[in-house]
Amino acid sequence: MIHRKRGAPPSPPLSTPLRAAAFPPVDALVAEPRLIAARLIACGVPACDREDLLQIVLVAAWKAIQSGRYRPDPRADPRRALYAWLQGITWRQAGHHLGRAHVRREVPVDDPRALVDEGSVDPDRRLLARAALRALADLPAPHRELLLAAADPRSITAHARAHCIAPATAARRLQLARKALAHRIARRLW
Repeated sequence: MIHRKRGAPPSPPLSTPLRAAAFPPVDALVAEPRLIAARLIACGVPACDREDLLQIVLVAAWKAIQSGRYRPDPRADPRRALYAWLQGITWRQAGHHLGRAHVRREVPVDDPRALVDEGSVDPDRRLLARAALRALADLPAPHRELLLAAADPRSITAHARAHCIAPATAARRLQLARKALAHRIARRLW
């Protein structure tokens, strides 16, 4: 408990704001639509939603001013302080707007799998493909290079010529690389 001397004025409560709330005129807010629109464009808000969001930003700013949450630095230029504060409100409102499902073009449906072909979503095959890619990444570089060359539209003979090796040697190395990949995939699955 802190005791004060007799006759001393009471200390201000700890929740007293450091700066007094400022009340810019409504005209100052309404005079900044180009600034708000520019920030909305920079945030990626679609053109069809900008006018509505501009109104939402102005209403949110006015409510914040009325509740005393606008406290600019008294040393700063009033217009610049208002400009920076509006930038923050615009950025937050644009983020909220862009995060909404209807803006992201999501349509809620009862069964999302009904919109996709039966054969395109197979979790087992997807897991096998992931295991194969991980096993491919674990192979030594020469094996990886040969396997990727075999998947290329060019023939393995063209790959052999490009690396100055005999086509039979390239084919034998490709066979070894395939065996090594199959061994690694089997080891990963078991």
